Amino acid sequence: MSINIKEVISKKDLKKWIEFPNSLYKDNEYYVPFLMSDEMETFTPDKNPAYAFCETKLFLAYKDKKTVGRIAGLINHAYNKKWDKNAIRFTRFDFIDDYEVSQALFDKVIDWGKENGFTEIMGPIGFTDMDHEGMLIEGFEEFNLSITFYNHPYYIDHMERLGLKKDIDWFEYRINVPESLDPRFAKISNRICEKNNYSVVTYNNRKVLYNDASEAFKIIDVAFSKLYGTVPLTPEVIKHAIDGYVPVVNLDYVCSIKDKDGNIIGFGVLVPSIAKALKKSDGKMLPFGVFRLLRALNGKNDTLEMFFVAVKPEYQSLGLPAILINTLAPKIIENGVKYCETGPMLETNTAIHSMWRHFEKRQHRRRRCYIKDI
Repeated sequence: MSINIKEVISKKDLKKWIEFPNSLYKDNEYYVPFLMSDEMETFTPDKNPAYAFCETKLFLAYKDKKTVGRIAGLINHAYNKKWDKNAIRFTRFDFIDDYEVSQALFDKVIDWGKENGFTEIMGPIGFTDMDHEGMLIEGFEEFNLSITFYNHPYYIDHMERLGLKKDIDWFEYRINVPESLDPRFAKISNRICEKNNYSVVTYNNRKVLYNDASEAFKIIDVAFSKLYGTVPLTPEVIKHAIDGYVPVVNLDYVCSIKDKDGNIIGFGVLVPSIAKALKKSDGKMLPFGVFRLLRALNGKNDTLEMFFVAVKPEYQSLGLPAILINTLAPKIIENGVKYCETGPMLETNTAIHSMWRHFEKRQHRRRRCYIKDI
């Protein structure tokens, strides 16, 4: 039976495209669905400001009238301009273990890329560095994060058969929270702050956080600017992120460092894991998903996910991570948190890896971005 590929045009098909992984992984205990409303917004041009510099085409694969795969092709003009590349991206690539299916889907994106004059394809990677990126290649028996892709092990074989090669990997660590923080952190932190007249800001008011958030995201933009695949964050993208995060973030796990003039030079945000809540609600807000999410964010939760840890480049070798750790760790310990999940960290980003050298940890997942000439 031949494979039929259909471009996603209608809202009904978009919903089917977003929900496909839930059926593909329905019996997998480690898969965590994305929040469906977030994915609908991400792929709705008038709701996602990244469409100001991106274009997408979404495809569904059918076999015997059953949905058997999906993919999104993504043209990121900002990426190509910044890095002087001529690449089309792919993301949300999911399929049954049938090479005809993965080949047919992949060919659709390649065809679109060639029509637009592109000479290489890369992925899985999304709109910006805040989008999901990297195909899982190690850690298939680890419960997934709420911010990352999960995929079956057979995907690796499909990537190789499709002619894709490794471009770069991301590592993820699961860090054990100690019963008490090493006193050296307080000593180092206090010395650095006193010497440089730095101040540490914690937040108990969302309005204050909202006022600081724009400056903090600019730090994130600058700090990550030289990392693989990143694009400049526009004011619209920053505002969209702030509007999404600030209302729900747990203020216990947010802090910033300011210099003597009151400018933010470092920023950290950890978020109680919502992965189990998403799993239980199948990625849906209704009827009970919203309550499970709020309980995960604000109730007792033994796992935190590290969303953002960023330091201005000129301050990155001056010990600011120790200040962030010294500020956030006491509340983390007090709240009974047992684990912190780092999220994907580029294998080349030695500075961020070194932050956790004083903690008991294990590298439990690895993700990969592939590339191919077309």
